[in-house]
Amino acid sequence: MEKNHGKKMIAPIIITVLFVGYLAAYIYLLFFAAAMTKPILFLLAVPLAGLGSGMIYILVKRILEIKKGEDDDLSNY
Repeated sequence: MEKNHGKKMIAPIIITVLFVGYLAAYIYLLFFAAAMTKPILFLLAVPLAGLGSGMIYILVKRILEIKKGEDDDLSNY
């Protein structure tokens, strides 16, 4: 991995970590601080977990694009 590629991966990784951390904290608060029934909690938590896993999937795809040399992902459109 070139040094230039490493620098281009920093921003997507930081954004993903912050976003997934925020979602994880929100899910944690739902389960341990909210006074709701369990089915309602699961209905709220499942889409949030899906968003987090989707964000991680997009990060992996972006890292692979950067490693292949596709620096500007908007050039595909």
